[in-house]
Amino acid sequence: MAESIRRVPTPCIGVCSTGIGDDVCRGCKRFCHEVIHWNGYSVGQKAIIDQRLDRFLVQVMETKLHIVNAELLAWQLGVQGVRYPKDKSPYIWLFQLLRAGAGQIKNTRKYGFTVDPAWQAQSLVSLREAIDREYFELSQAYYERYFGRYRQREG
Repeated sequence: MAESIRRVPTPCIGVCSTGIGDDVCRGCKRFCHEVIHWNGYSVGQKAIIDQRLDRFLVQVMETKLHIVNAELLAWQLGVQGVRYPKDKSPYIWLFQLLRAGAGQIKNTRKYGFTVDPAWQAQSLVSLREAIDREYFELSQAYYERYFGRYRQREG
């Protein structure tokens, strides 16, 4: 796919922590250098970052939630007025739904998903927070493994 055809939107959600010294942004989960250089990256470079972020989020989501009806989930997102990336995994859509209104969802089946039995004792709000925390920890571990060693050599 040519770079001019598909635009990769910034993953920024307006909660950047790299400005206060974090190596990984607590909001979008990008690495500090990715936040700084985002506008200078090619579409291909941005797509690689976007795919990593999606992979990490889906990995965390699948351990806690199960989509039983993606069409129903998409319909509910539309009804609720929640924007979601239609070209991505339904687990990404579900995270957008939880971000927008986890506290309002009483019956998850009406939204096309269920909660894994191991997590059913938690509210959807606390579950969303646990997902976000684990997503951040996964991004941070990846950063430390592949970039932290270079920083240590410089210091």
